[in-house]
Amino acid sequence: MYYFCSVETIVNKRKSIEGWLPTSAKEMQELGWDYVDVILFSGDAYIDHPSFGTAVVARWLEHLGLRVAVIPQPNWRDDLRDFRKLGKPRLFFGASAGNMDSMVNHYTANRRLRSDDAFTADGKAGARPDYAVTVYSKIIKQIYPDVPLIIGGIEASLRRLAHYDYWSDSFKPSILIETGADLLIYGMGEKPLREIVERLHAGEKIEAMHTVRQTAFLHKYENEVLKSPFKKSLELISYEKCLNDKLNYARNFKIEEEESNKWEAAQLIEPYSVGKIVVNPPFVDYTQDEIDAPYSLPYKRMPHPRYLKKGAIPAYDMIRDSVNIHRGCFGGCSFCTISAHQGKQVLSRSQNSILLELKRVVETPGFKGNLSDLGGPSANMYRMKGHDLTICAVCKRPSCIFPSVCNNLNANHKPLTELYKKAREVNGIKHIFIGSGVRYDLFYGLKDGEMERYANEYLRELTQHHVSGRLKVAPEHSSDNVLKIMRKPSFELFIKLKRDFDQICKQADMRQQVIPYLISSHPGSTLADMAQLTLDLKAINYLPEQAQDFTPTPMTLATTMFYTGVDPYTLKPIFVAKSPEDKKRQQLFIFYYKPENRDAIIRELRNSGKSEWATRIFPFKSGNRRSY
Repeated sequence: MYYFCSVETIVNKRKSIEGWLPTSAKEMQELGWDYVDVILFSGDAYIDHPSFGTAVVARWLEHLGLRVAVIPQPNWRDDLRDFRKLGKPRLFFGASAGNMDSMVNHYTANRRLRSDDAFTADGKAGARPDYAVTVYSKIIKQIYPDVPLIIGGIEASLRRLAHYDYWSDSFKPSILIETGADLLIYGMGEKPLREIVERLHAGEKIEAMHTVRQTAFLHKYENEVLKSPFKKSLELISYEKCLNDKLNYARNFKIEEEESNKWEAAQLIEPYSVGKIVVNPPFVDYTQDEIDAPYSLPYKRMPHPRYLKKGAIPAYDMIRDSVNIHRGCFGGCSFCTISAHQGKQVLSRSQNSILLELKRVVETPGFKGNLSDLGGPSANMYRMKGHDLTICAVCKRPSCIFPSVCNNLNANHKPLTELYKKAREVNGIKHIFIGSGVRYDLFYGLKDGEMERYANEYLRELTQHHVSGRLKVAPEHSSDNVLKIMRKPSFELFIKLKRDFDQICKQADMRQQVIPYLISSHPGSTLADMAQLTLDLKAINYLPEQAQDFTPTPMTLATTMFYTGVDPYTLKPIFVAKSPEDKKRQQLFIFYYKPENRDAIIRELRNSGKSEWATRIFPFKSGNRRSY
């Protein structure tokens, strides 16, 4: 359960609807509301916590002076009463799948239906539909065709342009085409929402919002010239031409990724037979107050009272005692969607904002003194940005740290180490663990001696005070060929990290481990690459307990490679393990130590003409020579 104190204490804290955003007509009545400005539909249970997107958007709109209601996990199968129960909002509807893409939430990498849902009370599956944003949107538009609908969240954000959909194995159009939504907000929505609300209050129509940054829309008017208020516009190859030729999509993706990596991106225009999808460039200029503002809102940091008797919400259990310190990631990993959603620019909260939230965490009912995470998309990019921001403004490099750390990157760990130390001094906090992934390539290869010293100090602080027995990092693979495609550093850096970590633990008389996350079946990974990974794992005496099978998700380089079979930057063919059988073969090599996998691995190596590798993976035992 997510309740770590007495039920009586929790009920007393949550029995009143006062201070909560309503989820029903009865709750609106209790608050004395006779109308609502915005109604938000979400695929997740409603958890009023800054780690959950629906709560952030709802509280932000409330902060802007609006009356906001949230309808979590509406029933889309019955008479649709959940979509009717609050009537029309004064300004607009909002729809989101929740914190995850609904298809990732529902299915495994082998397209098998999951039996649970971490974002639902009691972990029950089946509370949201496949392609939740599309389903919700069509219902809303069917019942209320004249009310503006704005979609957002990660499912909408990463499907804003044409994309490959792994679960249907098809090339899909922009989600705006399928939903009929009036506007899409991609990424983190506070700045576009502020402008939209201000302009709606000024009497402008939803069509006038087509000039707002960080939004996308469908332009249908054949005879109307599309006028752009932005410095540059780029027209992509049409959806229909991409549908007929995968190489056209690969060419489009290269442009999309390069523009998403720029601070001052171009407006992208994607032609369709029914009109044009227009994606406006994102906001780039943030003040410190704007970065901090969403975290100062009056979150309850709990699930809504409606869930009191419905069981624990696993995702909340995991995230309840964590604090986010920044947004964005400049790592640029091929398989990751963070930069496409949150942006490449790292937006760091002020130290004061973070410490104030830590004090609120301490005051949350049930908090026992242990913080599960103090991180973000990455554990250790806090306060990192370019020395010369004019260089960053024109840079389209996908990663600031691959193939090496950029000379213009200020990779100084000192602010983060100081934050950790001050956070440990907050009264009521016993332990702070770092659950976010650590980018250890930010420790090594630094040409500035002072930054290298601060990186060493950070690793020591992290190891001695913030690891709960296991430090989880993500080398992902060991083959140089695959790592290059992934945009990940050499496996030698992982070996170096492990050596340094073990040395610090030995000096401090601590028994801790480094645990590497691994991916199989990534584009470019062959059986020979997996065999190399097996040998490298054996060399460090590591027996993996789990590994991730690559899952193609919209708007990543790796997914584009998976679908097209080429590298979009060179258009050269690339090997892809696509079938369930090919994927299973690759997983065998990660779990090489299991007796039931031995013969299958030897057989695969023999079939691929690599019999000599079998001897290296499974050496002959004395008196038991065996021919492979």
